[in-house]
Amino acid sequence: MSTSTYVYGIAAASHPSLPKQLSGVGDPPRPVRVLTAGDLAALVSDAPEGLRPKRRDLLAHQAVLAEAGAAGCVLPMRFGSVAPDDDTVTGVLAERADHYKERLRALDGKVEYNVKAVHDEEAVLHRLLSENPEIRAMTEANRQAGGGSYEERLRLGESVVAAVKAREAEDATEVRAALEPAAAAVSVGPESTGWLANLSFLVQRATAERFMAAVEETRKAFPHLELRLNGPLPPYSFVEPGPAKPAGSVLGAAAAEE
Repeated sequence: MSTSTYVYGIAAASHPSLPKQLSGVGDPPRPVRVLTAGDLAALVSDAPEGLRPKRRDLLAHQAVLAEAGAAGCVLPMRFGSVAPDDDTVTGVLAERADHYKERLRALDGKVEYNVKAVHDEEAVLHRLLSENPEIRAMTEANRQAGGGSYEERLRLGESVVAAVKAREAEDATEVRAALEPAAAAVSVGPESTGWLANLSFLVQRATAERFMAAVEETRKAFPHLELRLNGPLPPYSFVEPGPAKPAGSVLGAAAAEE
């Protein structure tokens, strides 16, 4: 029975050699090897059976990409990318060669930083009271009425929720506008509960300090926001899949891992 092939990333065939003892996912960890097709190479190992996103394997996947990425540009594949066999991998490399080579050129020397933003609830409520005379008047009226009636409290609550939602949208736009000039590209991540913004920025390694300084300036400019910075990361969010040709192939499934 043939063993399926786990794919970590794609690099140029001229990419410096990996350490001989580099190992990846699985228990015991599978040795990482290189498959080449023309000017391209895939970093792979045998795929363990029943692979699940356990912390050990997630870290092993990231460690392979970090080791390879330190020596040159690598297009990272998401965790769990598995092909039926080595020949499938080299076949897709050959078929999508132009796309992968373009992505390697575009991402060379760049890393990804992810920025998530959330409101500091107390700070944003203070801001709403100072900026919104209607909410301020309703709050004061309820206070003077000993809390107000149920309907008055409900109306105030609905007004506050609507104002917070509007402020979230404005703040997400302003965070992006503040950080985008310090990046080469930006990708909007999927919405997730609790975050008003989930943004990934493609940043030149050489200018990473400038980007991180921009994040700090944004924190100071928006004290009612909490910003979470994660990076540098492999540029997961900037590896487009390319032509969806051979059907079912995982090599077109590069995506953000966050």
